[in-house]
Amino acid sequence: MAKATNAFDTYSATTNRESLADIIYSLLPDEVPVMSAAGKKNVTNTTFDWSIDALQSASATGELEGDEITADATPAITRASNVCQINRVTARSTGSQEASDMAGATSLLAHSMSMRARELKRNMETAICGAQGSNAGNATTARATRGIESWLATNVSRGTSGANAASATAAPTDGTQRAFTEALLDGVMQSLFDEGADPQLLVVGSFNKGKVSDFTGRANTRQMIDENTVSSSVDIISHDFGQLSVVPSRFSRARSALVLDPSMLSIAYLRDFETFDLAKTSDSSAKAMLVEYGVCMHNEAGHGIVADLTTS
Repeated sequence: MAKATNAFDTYSATTNRESLADIIYSLLPDEVPVMSAAGKKNVTNTTFDWSIDALQSASATGELEGDEITADATPAITRASNVCQINRVTARSTGSQEASDMAGATSLLAHSMSMRARELKRNMETAICGAQGSNAGNATTARATRGIESWLATNVSRGTSGANAASATAAPTDGTQRAFTEALLDGVMQSLFDEGADPQLLVVGSFNKGKVSDFTGRANTRQMIDENTVSSSVDIISHDFGQLSVVPSRFSRARSALVLDPSMLSIAYLRDFETFDLAKTSDSSAKAMLVEYGVCMHNEAGHGIVADLTTS
């Protein structure tokens, strides 16, 4: 077939209006499961402290009849500490852009700040779940809060050569990666039970969420929800030592499975989320959003980790 003679086409047109959708399509993966589950508290200093205590080991030994009673030694209460770090995002737009008729938003600056706020939450979740040690900072070094993985030392399963953090300012040593199995999780859950812990969440990356769904108890099992829907995933693990909600996370380390008790974890805020205008030094406007926070690990023995997992 051939084009009709003298038929004017869009390739020659210079005055056709553009077709621009009046909406901005954005991927917004900003779920922060650990921040959402943890408690929240306010602190009054960049370094904050709390106390940790535990019951002594159980004993079946009885006492002598008529025995003279002497006072037992009182165990010391442990003092724990962490540091608040600052996370910040900014956006700037020229006066001309703010005066322009923009598709999908009334203000580029407002739209940008909405996106940056979501990014700020993601940055926080990454630091909270991460392996970084604390850093008190100085005039040239930013403070760093001690992440969850740096705390965990009691109920842990690590690959060959993996090791707990040597100090509060250190990260744990990564070991040889291995496949996530029920046996590895069972060992950590038993350790948690023996410590008296009651974890509620299993936080894993996308690959190991799939591995959980392949655990033996779920293997080859498919549940028909309706004629068009079949479920083959695992969202709750009912275990010999408790029940865990399985939560996929984009911002915890993919090589780690965190076993958490939200009642034993808080996010401490020196400064809660605040938005403010930056000084106007040009024909543009700028805003910043800032938060200052730290991880308050009430008692690390209330949590566990299966570390050094394969991620592909």
